[in-house]
Amino acid sequence: MQHLPIFPILLPMLAAVFMLLPPLSNSITRHRIFAITVMVTLVITSALLLLTSHQQGIQLYVLGGWQPPFGISLVADRLSTLMVLLTSVLGLGALLYACAGDDNEGMFFHPLFMFQIMGVNGAFLTGDIFNLFVFFEVLLIASYALLIHGGGKQKTKVNVHYVILNLVGSSIFLFALGILYGTLGTLNIADMANKVRLLGENEQALAKAGGLLLLVVFGLKSALLPLHFWLPKTYAAASAPVAALFAIMTKVGIYSILRVHTVVFGADAGALASIAIPWLWPLAILTLIMGAIGVLASPSLRLTVANLVIVSVGTLMVAIAMQREAATSAALYYLIHTTLVTGGLFLLADMIMKQRGKAEDRYVIARKMTHAKVLGIAFFIAALTVLGMPPLSGFVGKILILQATEGMLETAWVWPVILLASLATLIAISRAGTTLFWRTSGESTHNEPLHPLKLMAITLLLSASPLLVILGGPITEYTQLTAAQLHDTTQTVDALLPAGDK
Repeated sequence: MQHLPIFPILLPMLAAVFMLLPPLSNSITRHRIFAITVMVTLVITSALLLLTSHQQGIQLYVLGGWQPPFGISLVADRLSTLMVLLTSVLGLGALLYACAGDDNEGMFFHPLFMFQIMGVNGAFLTGDIFNLFVFFEVLLIASYALLIHGGGKQKTKVNVHYVILNLVGSSIFLFALGILYGTLGTLNIADMANKVRLLGENEQALAKAGGLLLLVVFGLKSALLPLHFWLPKTYAAASAPVAALFAIMTKVGIYSILRVHTVVFGADAGALASIAIPWLWPLAILTLIMGAIGVLASPSLRLTVANLVIVSVGTLMVAIAMQREAATSAALYYLIHTTLVTGGLFLLADMIMKQRGKAEDRYVIARKMTHAKVLGIAFFIAALTVLGMPPLSGFVGKILILQATEGMLETAWVWPVILLASLATLIAISRAGTTLFWRTSGESTHNEPLHPLKLMAITLLLSASPLLVILGGPITEYTQLTAAQLHDTTQTVDALLPAGDK
């Protein structure tokens, strides 16, 4: 059990390598069986890791015997293990859908998928910012290849934009690391939190610059305005299982902001406390507004879902900007909901698109879908939860975030913006549903069967919404404990650093 924290990284990495070697390399069927087995194992392992960190406290895994802050360390606390489990469940759903045929449209889908999972899990579990950069690059390299999987002019075009933007982001990341290491003498997150409060006046300006550069990088990863324009077309162009997996990508950026700017530059950082908050408030609100406008203006279902991702990013950033335990807890609950439901919506949009022939998922009159009832029921459930209608998880998540603003001056404009964004989503989703399922002409000529694996994948992801309500008590209790642990910088430092380095 002592090696459990490294399993979510090691397992997909070894799986990817094995799938590139005989006897697995020359059989797509073997790839599918092996990959699904690995993902199920990863879900179980992630759940065990979450239970361990919840019951026994923060789990520190030191590679090579070098103790922090000098060695490479993995930190499994309540927040990181929650994100790893979320990634595993989402990855399993996306993989099941891909195994129905999408994985055979290009080469090396499954190894690339595993490398992507490895990079995301590594970003969540790493205990220092340099290795956060390393895992960022791993997941980005895999995402470049996954995005272009299957080929096509549109995929190539958006991939070029995606690559260029992320290369710029990586360069800024390195500049930020250099500034922070030169100022603090460490890149270990716990050690940085310990040293940032002790900086002299001359060094504080440099550390602030480094911290704000990190905010730019993480803002790009999370699609925070004005760095969000790449997301809609990129996600809409990707194949369905890739787009579903990419639902966790923005959350990597959000997690990084939450981790760095709560632990390192949080309330205990002295003169550098909460340096990101004056920037986060207006950017979060504007992101939410732009996402709502994008949802209303979307001409197709996939673009609508992609813009819903931006709406969720804005909502989560509003909660993070509050710098309250209650708001962080609400944000984590909403993050679980929006990641899984959005992933399911991307898969559902693909199934609808393949049923409508040349019209695809565009909001135009087309022939009836052969399996309109099944897809209509799935769309109705997804629509209710993404809109935030009671009693589903979207409603609970938004209510928790709105309640967290109690007593704050920002309440006066947070409430209207979130509610107006919900109204915009209601209008857009209503238009989508009526156009896709009711505005039809003639009988269907595309009798494509509903693959059992596709139905299983969508059911897995969309069932998260009622489960989050049914298990609302234990889940909200867990998110509250997670938020308390995250905001308690002293506890983190005491748990992760030797006594002589505090």
